Amino acid sequence: MTKAPKTTQHSEPSAGQRHVGTHWGFYTHDGLQGAIRPMAGDPDPVQFGGELPADRLAPCRILKPAVRRSFLENGPGNRAGRRGAEAFVEVSWEEAIELVAGEIRRVRDEHGNGAIFSGSYGWSSAGRFHHAQSQLKRFFNMNGGSVRSVQTYSYAAGEVILPHVIGSTDGLISGHSPWSQIVGHADLIVMFGGTPLRNAQVNAGGVSRHETRQYLLDCKEAGAHFVNIGPVRDDAASELDAQWMALRPGTDAALLLAIAHVLIQEDRHDAAFVERYTVGFETLRDYLFGKVDGVVKDVAWAAGITGLEAQDILTLARTMASKKTFIMMAWALQRADHGEQAYWAAIAVASLLGRIGLPGGGFGFGYASISGIGQPAPAVKWPSLPQGQNAISDYIPVARIADMLLSPGAEYDYNGKKRIYPDIRLIYWAGGNPFHHHQDLHRLVEAWQKPETIIVHEHWWNANARHADIVLPAATFLERDDWLPAAARVFSDIRHTRQHHLRTYCRITRSCVALPKSWGLKRRSRMD
Repeated sequence: MTKAPKTTQHSEPSAGQRHVGTHWGFYTHDGLQGAIRPMAGDPDPVQFGGELPADRLAPCRILKPAVRRSFLENGPGNRAGRRGAEAFVEVSWEEAIELVAGEIRRVRDEHGNGAIFSGSYGWSSAGRFHHAQSQLKRFFNMNGGSVRSVQTYSYAAGEVILPHVIGSTDGLISGHSPWSQIVGHADLIVMFGGTPLRNAQVNAGGVSRHETRQYLLDCKEAGAHFVNIGPVRDDAASELDAQWMALRPGTDAALLLAIAHVLIQEDRHDAAFVERYTVGFETLRDYLFGKVDGVVKDVAWAAGITGLEAQDILTLARTMASKKTFIMMAWALQRADHGEQAYWAAIAVASLLGRIGLPGGGFGFGYASISGIGQPAPAVKWPSLPQGQNAISDYIPVARIADMLLSPGAEYDYNGKKRIYPDIRLIYWAGGNPFHHHQDLHRLVEAWQKPETIIVHEHWWNANARHADIVLPAATFLERDDWLPAAARVFSDIRHTRQHHLRTYCRITRSCVALPKSWGLKRRSRMD
């Protein structure tokens, strides 16, 4: 890699405020010493993060703007080199900004803003000002707009299906049954996909107190029994003593259909609730009893699909009917072909049990998928940067990036409608790494060769940076000031009689390390 001259410009860190906020927790630091430790008051802090300041000068850190060699020599759209397999040449900030601005201007003038895709997954920072997705949307909205994605990899299928089933996304992103209505009320908690505490360590706006473990333990102490349904035993904490039902991955819907069959066949369902609050019961019943396709969805049928014993399925269904049962389903289950069917089936079973809306009953998606699920909504809305209006109405579902690039102009189905993939000439990506979360990386690599220009903001020389044409270095959360919202509860020390309230924290996170003078990167970088 050809080295460009380095400057001595740098910013000193702010040592007055000793807090650092991350997606997985808050830390305090020792000023310029660079040591960070979990902030006092977090009952279950993560066991990592303290080593991060030492990685700021890792060999893979991006120090200067860089351009793929053949792109720099031959311009956009050429096939002289292959993205992901070429060396980069470091350039000055002035040259990099001129290249970026020129490419945006060229594509906009030749093909229109509908040929620009602004890609971001928004998780580069827990801070609200340095929220990359908001900054990127604002930038392009002020310059004619861009094509972008909708929904998230975490719960996209659920986000689409739930409004058709329950009329909203309550119980998926927000509107969950609070822990105060589960602890001491639910006799049985059936966890499809478990409640993996490793996932509950993070939240988009940061975490001031990790409390999911304690909520689950409170449920156990109050007498609740847990059933962990999924291929991984450790998706339920060992302290819960959960019964493990190791079904085959992707067969949750089959298990739920068999449970529904037992509830109806043995007249264990709440007919009054079903009659008053649901529609379509007869259609479901006919399907379960084989009147549609000749296949009865009983426990023997489900046993052959799930790998569970028919008797165990029968026992579970009867137990769910006899106790106050709460159904928890992980976000991860819908990240598969037909994954939305498990969500729909869970709602059907909860409806048959008839305790939706009552303490200890009902359903919810995402408990322990991130931190904060099950806590009351904050009284103060998170601060956000105004983004303006996007003049381009076109968009794609979040997981169809490769499809869009490989098949411009092709028709596809989405949420009951026919849509057309746009012809994207320029990708501008800031925040998140598509090579980390996309489902078929070999296909994505091939799709990534199609655009004329790809521009990214990155901290490290990862796959996202190496498959770009122009790479702009970005400051990490350790190197900039920002506002973070995070939630915590106020409670008494009396077990199970706690008063749950929400207190919203907006803390200023400050950089805890100084950037080396040899860097040409400023801590408050306008590029991220």
